[in-house]
Amino acid sequence: MRHLKRTAKLGRTGEHRNAMLANLVCSLIIHKRVTTTLAKAKAARSVAEKLVTLGKNGTVHDRRLAIARLHQADVVKILFNEIAPTQMERRGGYTRIVKMHQRQGDASQLAILEFVDLAPGTTSSAEVKQADDSKVAAK
Repeated sequence: MRHLKRTAKLGRTGEHRNAMLANLVCSLIIHKRVTTTLAKAKAARSVAEKLVTLGKNGTVHDRRLAIARLHQADVVKILFNEIAPTQMERRGGYTRIVKMHQRQGDASQLAILEFVDLAPGTTSSAEVKQADDSKVAAK
């Protein structure tokens, strides 16, 4: 019986699926918005929301768990320092999925996966500071 076994297989092996979802969530953390298929967006949403919850706790153990899942320490730093603090007052539902058109090649449903409170294209505080430093150095 398949009770409580809801993992979306996505036509991949377990290792390939975990690597693909980790890369998709890393792209979401970096760019704040990702366009992908609806099935992948639904699968990546649960991974992203669990990682934001780890980021809200912010302990060393949670950082290590996030690095083990994403395999990119710099992305985990962005998650814990920039995204998690903006989501502190939320109790869940950190991401949204917006359906788009069907892809012409294979008619798969496309969707946008994005963070709810973060606007895409916003610069982080580190990028703003770096830009300010470069302006001062230019003068």
